[in-house]
Amino acid sequence: MTDAGQLLARLRELLLEKAYLTGDFILTSGKRSDHYFDCKRVTLDAEGLAVASELLVEKLRAEGIGAIGGLAIGADPIVAGVVATSWKLGYPVQGFIVRKEPKEHGTSKWIEGPVGQGTRVAVIDDVVTSGGSIIKAINSARIEGLEPVVAYTVVDREEGGAKAIESEGQLPFEALVRYSELFA
Repeated sequence: MTDAGQLLARLRELLLEKAYLTGDFILTSGKRSDHYFDCKRVTLDAEGLAVASELLVEKLRAEGIGAIGGLAIGADPIVAGVVATSWKLGYPVQGFIVRKEPKEHGTSKWIEGPVGQGTRVAVIDDVVTSGGSIIKAINSARIEGLEPVVAYTVVDREEGGAKAIESEGQLPFEALVRYSELFA
């Protein structure tokens, strides 16, 4: 296991090097922005996913949480990385993916993965702006009988999402990296 401070420093470097873009963008929230985080350039990169996953496993271990999941597609690589890393680090957790719409055939579920009702879970997304994706994942997890206890993101753009998650989602929220920390 690597020191958490070193991992965070490396994650910041990778985000700036691979994921941070400037220009004219429309965000998932519908807002326009002159900067964008394409976090999949980090979470689908071997080193980036390994770094973020190790940081998240240690948070899950500290909180005694046995599962992590989030809304497809931003959460997908992170969930898979955390599940695999958790096994390697001796704290195996389960993963789940929240569909954007419930499955139209078979089980008609919102959630895919080996988590049962009453399981204490963390909800994750790659980037938070308004918090809408995490709030949707929290609500869907609750519908399926899971017990969301904390929400995480790789990058918080610091545009109101944290407050929305904590008030509307009624969960504590933590970012691995905040926008302001990248340029401090």
